[in-house]
Amino acid sequence: MRLEPVTWDLLTRQLADRLAGLAGPPADGPAGTASGGTGDGSPWRRVAVDGAPPARPGALAERLADALRLRGLPALVVDADGFLRADSLRFEFGKEDPDAYYDLWRDTPALWREVFAPLDPGGDGRVLPDLRVPSEDRPTRSPYVRLPPGGVLLLHGPFLLGKWFPFDLTVHLGLSAGALERQTPPEEHWKLPAYARYEAEAAPQETADVFVRCDKPQRPAWSGLPRHG
Repeated sequence: MRLEPVTWDLLTRQLADRLAGLAGPPADGPAGTASGGTGDGSPWRRVAVDGAPPARPGALAERLADALRLRGLPALVVDADGFLRADSLRFEFGKEDPDAYYDLWRDTPALWREVFAPLDPGGDGRVLPDLRVPSEDRPTRSPYVRLPPGGVLLLHGPFLLGKWFPFDLTVHLGLSAGALERQTPPEEHWKLPAYARYEAEAAPQETADVFVRCDKPQRPAWSGLPRHG
């Protein structure tokens, strides 16, 4: 794969321009009746900003949301770690089990139900932005947020690809094994086998629409945007 140097500002602008071009005009009628929209008929765009925590996918998601709003598009940022399961389920095999971290920590059915289903064709656009407070192991009780038709959902976090989530654009922020080890706090090195497993099973570098290598945070390189098809 050929990678080209890019700045975060340029990367953000190009992603925002692509999404603005895909979104089409806002709907005049009820949710689900917008012109434009996705290939499945949804009037919303759904974007993955995928990456391990040291790659800071949340920072790119927030930058992209700001850029989209400047272009007149509503944007909602959702952190996948706001959908962690209860401690009793996450820690069934201990607090430092890499396979559990990969397979069990995030409540995938809740993400489908509360984040993606409302943005299906005919959905009402009412998205739950988070489910639990991980540090306190309790529900957040956050109110639903309505994303207007024509808006963009930006879901960020690790292990987002390979789950059949209906994304319209996927961005993977990748780190080499050495950079990932260096940038992961020592007390979290037990997670490294989970990231290696994700690379082997989901192959995010090859399957994402956009791959960004960010071993050196101030000097990213990327594969560029896919051509319109």
